[in-house]
Amino acid sequence: MTTLTRTSLLSITPPELFMTETIAKDFRVAIVGGGICGLVGAIGLVRAGIKVDIFEAASKYGEVGAGVGIGPNAVRVLREFGLLDDVESFSPEDPPSVRAFKFILGTGTHDMLYHYPTREDDLGLGVHRASFLDALVKFLDPSVTPTHFNKRCNQISRSNENPLRIILGFSDGTSHETDLVIGADGIRSSVRSMIIQDGSKAEMPTFTNTVAYRGLVSIEKLKLAGVKTELTPSPICWMGDSRHIITFPIKNDHVLNVVAFVTDFSIPMGHLTLPKGEPWVVPVSKEEVVNEYEDWGNDPLTILKSIEQPTKWSLHGLYPPLNSYVKGKVGLIGDAAHAMLPHMGAGAGQGIEDAYVMTRLLAHQQTKASNLEDVLQAYDRIRRPRANAVLLRSKACGDIYEGHGESGPSSRGRETDLQYLWEEVWHHDLDADIQVGIDWLRDEGVFV
Repeated sequence: MTTLTRTSLLSITPPELFMTETIAKDFRVAIVGGGICGLVGAIGLVRAGIKVDIFEAASKYGEVGAGVGIGPNAVRVLREFGLLDDVESFSPEDPPSVRAFKFILGTGTHDMLYHYPTREDDLGLGVHRASFLDALVKFLDPSVTPTHFNKRCNQISRSNENPLRIILGFSDGTSHETDLVIGADGIRSSVRSMIIQDGSKAEMPTFTNTVAYRGLVSIEKLKLAGVKTELTPSPICWMGDSRHIITFPIKNDHVLNVVAFVTDFSIPMGHLTLPKGEPWVVPVSKEEVVNEYEDWGNDPLTILKSIEQPTKWSLHGLYPPLNSYVKGKVGLIGDAAHAMLPHMGAGAGQGIEDAYVMTRLLAHQQTKASNLEDVLQAYDRIRRPRANAVLLRSKACGDIYEGHGESGPSSRGRETDLQYLWEEVWHHDLDADIQVGIDWLRDEGVFV
C-alpha cells in the first residue's frame, strides 16, 4: 500500500464555525430539491440551528439510479456532520472501506493494468441511492423541518413588501417567502435556469456523446455463470476502445452495480443533441447492450447478459462549466451547479462538499440576513474552482479509460495517465478553503 503525506481533512476546523448555539439566526433557508445533496445540506443547517424548508417536485422522496460511489473526501464530510454512523445504522450497506479501483482490460483474458494506490484512511462507500436517501430522511423531524412535496419551482423573485426577501413560485400556483434559496434540484435544475441569464444557454446541460447502460446483477448468479474475475470488494474498470464498464458491489457485496459506457469521439461534445422530447433514460433490450461489446471477453459479456432489465442513459453534463454558482441570495449545490460525467465517481461527493461548505459559512457567528449575498459570494469563490476542476477531470478520466487519454491507448499509456488521478479529489482540505472564504469576507469588511 502506497504511503503519502497530507494534511488531514477537517482536522483543524476553526471553532468559530460551530459557534451558533447561542446565536439566534435572523434568516430562514429554502432548499429546492430533496435528493442526497439537498438532504445532507438540510441536516447540516438544522444541526447548526438554522430553520429550513425543503421543496421537492415529486410526490415523495426518491432517487433515480442504482448505485452511487461516495469517495473518501465525502465520507470524511459525512463523519464531520455526525451522519456517517447514523447512515450506517439505517443503511443495509457495508461500513466504509478502502475501495481502490482495479483497472483491467475488457478484452482477452482481462489482464490487470493498474491497481490504484490507497491509504488506510481512504475509506469509500458503494451504496444504493434509495437506501442512502432513506437513511438521511430519518434525521429530519418534519414538524421542525417540513418537506413540501409536489412543489415544482418555476419562479424566483424579490418580495415587493420586503426586497431583502425572496419569493419562490411553484407550478401549482402557491408561493413561499424566505431569506435564502439553495438550488439542489439536480441536473435539470429549474433554479439554475432562473439565475443564469447571460444568453449563453449555460443553464442547459450538454449531451456528452456518451451513453451508459445500467443494471444490477446478483453476484452469486455471476459466479454460477462462470465469471472468474474477483468482483468484490474493489470496484473494477474494464477498459476498451471508446467503451468501458464500471462494476462495484453494493448491498453487502450481494449485488453488482453495472454501468457500461459507449462514447462517440468522432465529433466534438455539444454538436449532438437528443430529439426534442426524447427521454434521457429509456429501457433497452439485453441484446442492444451485448452487441455493443460483442468483441469483449467472457467475464464482461457474462455480466452484461445477466442484466435482466437494462436501461440506457444519455449522459448530459454542464460542459462548459458555469461561470457562477450564485446570484443574489440564490446558490446552487450538487448537480444543479456542476453536473458531471460519472467517470471518477465524484459527482455525489462534490455535492456533499458543497453542502458542507454552505453549512459552515451560513452557520458562522457573523452571518446574518443582511450579509447573505456576500456569504454566497464567498461560497462561490470556494466551491466553483474546486468543483469545476473535478467536472473537467471526470471527462478526462473517461477519455483515459476508453483509450483517448493524453498518453494514448496502449496499456503503458493508460497506466501513465491513471497515476494518482484521484489525489486532488480525495485529499483536499475543505476547512482551509472555508478559512479562505472567511478571510475574504473580513477583507471586504463583511465580517470583522
